Amino acid sequence: PVPLGGEIAGEVVAAGAGVTRFTAGDRVTGLCFGHGYADFALLHEAMASPVPDAASAVDAVALVRSGLVALGALEAARPEPGETALITAAASGVGHLAVQLARARGASRVVGAVSDPAKGAFVRGLGADATALYTDGSWGEPVDYVLDAVGGELLTPALTALVPGGRLVAYSSGGGTIRAYDLLVGAKSVTGFQMARIARERPELYERWRRELWRMFTDGTLRPVVHGEFALEDAARAHEVIESRRNLGKVVLRP
Repeated sequence: PVPLGGEIAGEVVAAGAGVTRFTAGDRVTGLCFGHGYADFALLHEAMASPVPDAASAVDAVALVRSGLVALGALEAARPEPGETALITAAASGVGHLAVQLARARGASRVVGAVSDPAKGAFVRGLGADATALYTDGSWGEPVDYVLDAVGGELLTPALTALVPGGRLVAYSSGGGTIRAYDLLVGAKSVTGFQMARIARERPELYERWRRELWRMFTDGTLRPVVHGEFALEDAARAHEVIESRRNLGKVVLRP
């Protein structure tokens, strides 16, 4: 019903009038808002970033957009070294990077919340100290901050997982409701994070975060994981993997 977009990576074959940062032959990645499932796609210059020589197009698709969201949500939590963190959707394309970033920013303990116990080993392999299931009555010892990518009915347990004075960063489009009283009694706070606002209003910060992601990728601090690569004609199977929550990391299409 709509032209599908998403994160794309490839080689520039032509540049429009007024484009100054890229020319034909450059390798780029970025967010395409439509007609991304194709051999050729139109990418706005402001949404594009160069792909280093040492990285593949698959690396770029797995790292940049998901990494920007993960890093931005983490920044919104204002983490301090030694604090504890909980990441929901910890095995997802964004979540698996958030687990690694929280650890890199000095978290003394990282917990990954997942939908399936089969994902536990994967998340712990990324650096998480423990995992919790959404259906568990408790997600373990309270933490200083939560990065929530799920929303909906998980907002309440995510808030409950915080220590007094803890911070919840909500960056899901899944909605949900929080009672003001639950914030009041624990002196807790909730911050909404939206990547589009950063890209639109703070391009210098957006660019700094992109450079930081590539630096961490290059030095091995950040390791994007690809669950699988699918041919474009198998896009329906790729979507089914995501819809069934089976993916560990990013799912990639190859036109």
